[in-house]
Amino acid sequence: MGKPRSLFSPLYGVALGLLATCVWADSRVVRQDFSVASDPGVRLFVREIKTESVGEPVLLLHGARVPGIGSFDLPVANGSLAADLAGLGFDVYLMDVRGYGKSTRPAEMNEPPEKSQPLVRSDEAVRDIGAVVEWIRGRRHGAKVALLGWATGGHWAGYYASLHSEKISALILLNTLYAGSDKHPSFGHGSDLEDPQHAGHFDPKIGGYRFNTESSLFGAWNRSIPVEDKDSWRDPAIAKAYAEAALASDTTSGLRTPPSFRSPNGALEDSFYLAVGRQLWDASLIRVPALIVAGERDFWSRPEDREKLVEHLVHAPKVKAVVIPGATHFVHLDRPQRGREQLLREVKEFLTPTGQAR
Repeated sequence: MGKPRSLFSPLYGVALGLLATCVWADSRVVRQDFSVASDPGVRLFVREIKTESVGEPVLLLHGARVPGIGSFDLPVANGSLAADLAGLGFDVYLMDVRGYGKSTRPAEMNEPPEKSQPLVRSDEAVRDIGAVVEWIRGRRHGAKVALLGWATGGHWAGYYASLHSEKISALILLNTLYAGSDKHPSFGHGSDLEDPQHAGHFDPKIGGYRFNTESSLFGAWNRSIPVEDKDSWRDPAIAKAYAEAALASDTTSGLRTPPSFRSPNGALEDSFYLAVGRQLWDASLIRVPALIVAGERDFWSRPEDREKLVEHLVHAPKVKAVVIPGATHFVHLDRPQRGREQLLREVKEFLTPTGQAR
């Protein structure tokens, strides 16, 4: 079993200061942090977010750079997808895959990145998800767990579901790649991720992990917002909390100028191969209801990914694909009227008895 930790742990770092000046989305929501064992020597950070009314367990999976708290539980209004889902009656969990946040980092991440190959590939992430799913099921007397994955987290969730459908109740993929095409506008063929000597291969010179500054978090997000005034689309308080939580997720971030947090490059390599059309898992093996959600302005996933997923999910008892008009890759962190409200509604309807086959 996991060991409880205080909410006010070093994980929050500089983001702690926000807690005194903001109101959580729902005062009924309580949080508890745990450390869960995965492979030998690997411990995983897990947070439970719930109210007194504990419903179906839902596990949220972060993407390729920012870990669980920064992605799903910011301490500002409309900044916590986890709290909003808990307020709807779900028993919500988030986790950090190894190499991210407060979970164990590979020893190679303490060496220069050029000394290692891309760290934390999908097979390792899937083992970590499996460890947390088993732990949640132990706490919940064998209950099946719904998975909601954002971007690379959706890829990991789908991969896990293709192997272990018997342990989950539903699958939600938010802005997720799935080898729907061999062309991608940002990071496929012809991008700086491709080996210049071997077309279709990830460039090995990229190394084991990367450093992410605050400014690197907002380039693609800003370009996705189709208005000059970005604050009209994205609350500046959320942008500030997102950057602070991302930097606070790495205890070494303040050792560099400008401050930067580390993230493994295994997710980047896997995403490159998906972007050039390689299929890394098979959706036909999934046997639970599946919801595919994409923002119309998402820069990560493609219409072809959604189409291929729907085509392959032949054994899922229910499949629904939704494109949220005008929404960006960061729809769950944008203002409610910019797609966030619809996302919550779609998830709620899908995971409640009237919206999901059980």
